Amino acid sequence: MTDTRRLVDKLWSYCDVLRDDGVGVLEYTEQLTYLLFLKMAHERATRKLGAERIIPEQYSWTRLVDAQGTALEFEYTRILQGLAREPGVVGTIFRKAQNRIQDPAKLRRLVVDLIDKEHWSSEGTHMMGDAYEDLLSKGASDKGSGAGQYFTPRAITHAMVDVVAPTIADTVVDPACGTGGFLLAAYEHVASGASSMTPTERDKLRDGFVYGYELVDGTARLGSMNLLLHGVGSPKGDPLIEVRDSLTADPGRRWSVVLTNPPFGRKSSLTMVAPDGREVREEREIERQDFVATTANKQLNFVQHIMTILDINGRAAVVLPDNVLFEGGAGEVIRRKLLTDFDLHTMLRLPTGLFYAQGVKANVLFFDKKPARPGHPWTQKLWIYDLRTNQHFTLKQNPLRRAHLDEFVESYQPGKPHSERQESERWRAFPYEELVARDKNNLDITWLRDDSLNGMDNLPSPDVIAREIVEDLTAALAEFEAVAAALEAQLGPREQMPAEER
Repeated sequence: MTDTRRLVDKLWSYCDVLRDDGVGVLEYTEQLTYLLFLKMAHERATRKLGAERIIPEQYSWTRLVDAQGTALEFEYTRILQGLAREPGVVGTIFRKAQNRIQDPAKLRRLVVDLIDKEHWSSEGTHMMGDAYEDLLSKGASDKGSGAGQYFTPRAITHAMVDVVAPTIADTVVDPACGTGGFLLAAYEHVASGASSMTPTERDKLRDGFVYGYELVDGTARLGSMNLLLHGVGSPKGDPLIEVRDSLTADPGRRWSVVLTNPPFGRKSSLTMVAPDGREVREEREIERQDFVATTANKQLNFVQHIMTILDINGRAAVVLPDNVLFEGGAGEVIRRKLLTDFDLHTMLRLPTGLFYAQGVKANVLFFDKKPARPGHPWTQKLWIYDLRTNQHFTLKQNPLRRAHLDEFVESYQPGKPHSERQESERWRAFPYEELVARDKNNLDITWLRDDSLNGMDNLPSPDVIAREIVEDLTAALAEFEAVAAALEAQLGPREQMPAEER
């Protein structure tokens, strides 16, 4: 067993013990985040060479190890509250932190037996980071936790990064970064060539290459810790993940690469501050001067946000559900904008059964931002790779591997002109004139025949059929909800009232 696997199994084994006390998977991982940070800070402060104190002594790890019983609970809560007021990455990780482990004996076992016995810093950030990311992955696969909504399957993440091919000259952002998977993949892609970088470039790679936004405090702290354990950022430096709602306003900054999988769900919400100081989220249409259409559709608003924050000649890769391809109204306006003012050059149609949220049929859109050129559309051809038709994957029995995306990456030909691409069975090009002639600029395009329609011998296994039925029904319900929401938005309060009440 590898050291990484041993650490993951050791930490994960205690999750079931705490479930009985009402501590869920995400909450458990949060508590591990706090404790791992404190232990690593202690190791840095006590090492023989280059000792570095990154948190005040009154919040040190030894105060937890030395305490027992109710004193341990008190000390842990005091440390969490104190570090939440610290600046930089420390403040991001401990923002609004709370002790969820109410049994002092179980908390002490977690502190002393599971974490204190390991030397987390001395093993190297790469192995510790891999162990932590594996732990996040295990949490995402737990259906009851809801953690999967913050986690993009790594095979998709790495394929997207491989074709976008960021370099040290780029700046990368994820406006809905979750646990930081895209940021980490982009960092590792560039870090493989770190030996040939200048000191200035290495500093940029560590402290200024990636940046993320995350709405949920708990998820932001997991992402911050994930980056830190992989050597991205500094415990005493500025946070690389900002806790805020990306969609509320134009941040003013521009990036050359956007990699993201915006959250699933139909309606956008704005984070508001109530009179008593509480943060509340109000679902409503988002109106911004930099947007070309007003809509409550969250994914469409993220597309518009990305169109804003992408720098000229920048490139984006975005995971989006099928409704973005065909939804009318604002969807049609935004697609037309993408086709004319941007180079929407590639789409990867993903198979079902990949995401932890059911009913999601998704695609990856790849587009580049170009200088203004009125009257001359930038998109010449949209190349579509169909990885959905006759492909059957499940989260556990037959998960998608990076190797399944090799043909797409090879067909994409990263770094080469799109004119050199060659069509194949799953890889077709559709010219701009054909796209804009389609009803409502509908980009929901298929051409492969489904083999399961040709006879019983070609049917997938019963469990795959059952899962696909669930996916189709859930997706259909989501589309009906979208229609209902659109009708409600078009009708005033009077039109929505029954006739007898008017």
